[in-house]
Amino acid sequence: MTENQTSSSLLENAVNEFAKLPGIGRKSALRLVLYLLRQEKEMVENFGNAFITLRNEIKYCRICHNISDNDVCRICSDTKRDASTVCVVENIKEVLSVERTQQFFGLYHVLGGVISPMDGVSPSDLNINSLIDRVKTNEIKEVILALSPTMEGDTTNFYIYKKLADTGVTITTIARGIAIGDELEYADEITLGRSILNRTPFQLIINN
Repeated sequence: MTENQTSSSLLENAVNEFAKLPGIGRKSALRLVLYLLRQEKEMVENFGNAFITLRNEIKYCRICHNISDNDVCRICSDTKRDASTVCVVENIKEVLSVERTQQFFGLYHVLGGVISPMDGVSPSDLNINSLIDRVKTNEIKEVILALSPTMEGDTTNFYIYKKLADTGVTITTIARGIAIGDELEYADEITLGRSILNRTPFQLIINN
């Protein structure tokens, strides 16, 4: 038995699975597994079943591509939201980040990533065509480009801007309160909220 191995293959397998999670090292994985072993069997079964059910039954909103229990997510089906404003984000984590600011009351569109030739991600791999269709077939007045201020994010912003330039919709981008190169999901709520409230026309960004 090596230094990193446990005395039980069952425990070892559980630790190995937890260690596959992002940000979870082997020591943290072992601590979590041992914690679960100390809990009631029913609690552990509920814990495991929650993730099995999530994986098997989760859906993606047919409108915005956010995760959902139904074909249309709660945000898109909320009649109190401003359906004329759509905030474009990279992934589901950004939806949660923007919602926590409590400064945005429109709808979302989840791209599922950003354009990155180095990683083999092209525009056709993202939910860009469905965004264009939404703008052309709905009464959308403003599209907010809320992608992380990285090279890939800016490339994706510009691509979307060019695709929507002739639709007449107002295209804005979040203010640069977030440092260049920072990921949107790690911005604090106050900074992100102010960046949304102080958004600027995209045209001004590409001209400067």
